[in-house]
Amino acid sequence: MKVYFAPQSRAVRTVWLLEEIGLPYELEKFQLGQKEMRAPDYMAINPNGRVPTLVDSDVTISESTAIAQYLAAKYAPNLAPSPEAPNFANYLQWLHYAEGMIMPPINNYVVETILLPPERRNDEIAMRALKLLNRTLSAVEKHMKEREFLADYFTIADTITGHAIIMARRFDADFSKLPNLSTYADRLEARPAFQRAASV
Repeated sequence: MKVYFAPQSRAVRTVWLLEEIGLPYELEKFQLGQKEMRAPDYMAINPNGRVPTLVDSDVTISESTAIAQYLAAKYAPNLAPSPEAPNFANYLQWLHYAEGMIMPPINNYVVETILLPPERRNDEIAMRALKLLNRTLSAVEKHMKEREFLADYFTIADTITGHAIIMARRFDADFSKLPNLSTYADRLEARPAFQRAASV
């Protein structure tokens, strides 16, 4: 199994999950923005030139949530509730919340504060993205009251939306009024599998 990876990217989710499951993997490591990510040999594997990409024998898959669902279905069904489980709907809701709600404003904020050259950055757009990010986090804060994990026990939803929450905290989101999310993010970052993935 091979993972195309860059630090501080969604690829951390994939390595984190592999570490949780205990599956061996090989890393092909990039830095974000590295020209090799646009090279023909990698574009043949992932036409978007993005990470993560997982190659498992004859399977190639490149969306982090889809990778998580694939790995759980094939190797760790205990990390994804069945449709008959009472927490199934909750699990689906929070599995997809990251990409639907949290990551779009993070992406806009990162573009305006890091990726664009200073002369092209727009503070108004950055602050609007941060405001929207804080609003999306408040819904998770409410959900996490008296909960340890998003769907009652640790699932792949925590490696996806939990990772987005960790990233939000690192990118200046206001956690001062989010005690449940602060505790939740601390709990996730303390997991040995997460620490191994974060140190790759």
